[in-house]
Amino acid sequence: MPKFIAEVRDSKGTVRKETIAATSAEQARLMLQNQYPTIGKVERAAGLPSLDELTEMMTSVSVKDKAVFSRQFAVMINAGVAMVRSLGILQDQCPNPKLKKALTGISTDVQAGVGLSEAMRKYPECFDQLYVAMVDAGETGGVLDQVLDRLAVLLENMQRLTNQIKSAMTYPMAVGSLAVIVFFAMTIFLIPIFAGIFQDLGTTLPLLTQIMLILSDLFIPDSKDWWFWPVFLGSIFGLMTAYKVYYKTPAGHLQIDAFFLKAPLVGDLNTKSAVARFCRIFGTLTRSGVPILNCMDIVRDVAGNQVVANAIERAKSEIQQGGMISVALEQENVFPPLAIQMISIGEETGELDSMMMKVADFYEDEVEQAVKALTSVIEPLMMVGVAALVGVILLSMYLPMFAVFDELG
Repeated sequence: MPKFIAEVRDSKGTVRKETIAATSAEQARLMLQNQYPTIGKVERAAGLPSLDELTEMMTSVSVKDKAVFSRQFAVMINAGVAMVRSLGILQDQCPNPKLKKALTGISTDVQAGVGLSEAMRKYPECFDQLYVAMVDAGETGGVLDQVLDRLAVLLENMQRLTNQIKSAMTYPMAVGSLAVIVFFAMTIFLIPIFAGIFQDLGTTLPLLTQIMLILSDLFIPDSKDWWFWPVFLGSIFGLMTAYKVYYKTPAGHLQIDAFFLKAPLVGDLNTKSAVARFCRIFGTLTRSGVPILNCMDIVRDVAGNQVVANAIERAKSEIQQGGMISVALEQENVFPPLAIQMISIGEETGELDSMMMKVADFYEDEVEQAVKALTSVIEPLMMVGVAALVGVILLSMYLPMFAVFDELG
């Protein structure tokens, strides 16, 4: 825990400096107020960060961490446990150091009379805009336990959806990495051995074998080829850097996100995932009592795709002028017609939140099926790719053998 140095004045009027361990300057000030009548400037003590601080800086708060916290917090609030005591219990048993520090600060603020949502807003790395908005709505409506339960369900669904997409990419990435390793290993170690044997026999090497030998020489450079690896690795690093820089620009962000929505194989999956995310978050927010325009702001910020975010922003402008959500989203031509029709029915029947949840359930099932279909397509493609790489290596080794046999014949 970091240490802070504070200027304090005791009951005799003596000014001195006091060192205290706390999670933040605000908490240090509150702790010292119980001991001294006047607290002056509070600054963090100089020095290298401790091991705990380094661990905290390297740790992130996952969706699962927030889901577990929300579920446990909801149970305690529903059981009638005081909020401050609930936060203290959860803080003591929290395994995540960053979340533990945030809960310590939140508990201190709540004891000082600050609202829970306002205290959470100080820790955006733990509680994002979506989380704070729902907690604020739960406090205002007096249904904090119900809202925390909905938050837990929402976060668990989002985590499940993300895990499904990640699992679809794990197998092809593993197979692709293995194929590249095998290709490099055979090119570096096998090709030169066989090439040396064929050259000793005086055989003219085929074009494919000569190309593979050139690659092998580049992969194991001598003094004249020292430039290859620096240029090769530098090119990869340069391309990755250029991609990141371009993606941070407004035009690049929009173009790349638009490509991901239209890309072969994964475009349909990304679109369905975006629709499911929008409907799940929007339905949860409206059901928790968050105003519709605030909901639009939140789902826009957590959309995860700039094309979808722009569509939501333009739809919000239409809604402010008295339009319907379904009509506004239909004009953007981003969401599928089925989703638009179901949202329209929800508006007409006055059950928009329920319909949003049903749309989210439907498209989450669609994402699951799309992931299975994508996996079934990628697996044979990856096997063909691996076979092609190995086949090229073997062919480059066997072609000279056929030439030797022809000469012997």
